[in-house]
Amino acid sequence: MATPAPLPIERHQQLLFPTFAGVYAMLANLSVLVMRVTAGVLLMTHGWPKIQDPFKNAGMVESLGFVPGTLWSALLAGTEFFGGLLLAIGFLTRPAAVGATIVLLVTVYFHWIVKSEGLAGSEKSLLWAAITFYFVAHGGGFLSIDRALRKEI
Repeated sequence: MATPAPLPIERHQQLLFPTFAGVYAMLANLSVLVMRVTAGVLLMTHGWPKIQDPFKNAGMVESLGFVPGTLWSALLAGTEFFGGLLLAIGFLTRPAAVGATIVLLVTVYFHWIVKSEGLAGSEKSLLWAAITFYFVAHGGGFLSIDRALRKEI
């Protein structure tokens, strides 16, 4: 198997202030941790009322075509609360992020199409979906349980 050719210029040499390369590397890992924990905790906060009454949104999810509503309402509650918890701690990060991303894309559809709010109504969901999609693609990052266990899905 061929070894990939090295990059012509190392990353730290491309920086305007290469002396800060170590600081930037540390901040890169820290920023992923902050983004993952923040997204996870906010999803948990959003899912907390739903998990207390998991069937409360059955009518709403059925109106979107998700039948039976009791099943989808419970899945919505679990995805937001428990998926948020998994995302926050960085365990099974990718599957949790897939579920969260799907939920968030449905909320984009709900606000943009069903409620006719357009971008104004769905921009937070779009931003959240972009963040959770990052974790689908990249996993939990350096400071995650997945990485500590050396197992990622």
